[in-house]
Amino acid sequence: MYNENKILLKRLNDGDLDAFNCLYRTYAPKIYIRLIKLVKDPNIAEELLQDVFLKIWRNRSKIDISRGFISFINHIADNLAIDLFRKLQRDKILQIEIWASAVELYYHTEEDMISKETKQILENAINSLSPRKKEILILNKIQNKSYKEIAEDLNISVSTVSNQLVSAIKDVKFFIQKNYRNEYIMTLLIIYFNKN
Repeated sequence: MYNENKILLKRLNDGDLDAFNCLYRTYAPKIYIRLIKLVKDPNIAEELLQDVFLKIWRNRSKIDISRGFISFINHIADNLAIDLFRKLQRDKILQIEIWASAVELYYHTEEDMISKETKQILENAINSLSPRKKEILILNKIQNKSYKEIAEDLNISVSTVSNQLVSAIKDVKFFIQKNYRNEYIMTLLIIYFNKN
């Protein structure tokens, strides 16, 4: 396998697309699992995975075939995940995604992982939602139902589910910012996600 990898990497150095595709098929599943553990979101992990291999292709001529490729590709994946968390400080859309994960974390985390006060704040925020928004949020984030499944259960369109879910997440975030006036919960969650 080691010698085979060296041959593939040499071909990749020379711009061989077949070698690149072979490396992608071999390493993409492992890197995807690594990214899922880091970012906790399949869609974001998929995007980062594509970025990892795009970076490899663009820098193919600089890859050192004498060094371990798995540690090289892991390093790229980790750096892209770190960049994502830095971007969270500026990107409101991604912050909303983290708030969505916060709701799920509230229901699934052991007692000692998040303080009772923080759980109470999240519970208050969720309970402040309209009944329909709360129902959709719980069906999606807690019961892991897809938009299509929720739409069928509630006899509404998939786009309505999507719009209501986005609105619910924004409302949760707004409620917490308005009533507690700080970002300590966000900080706690980002630290938690980086550790798991």
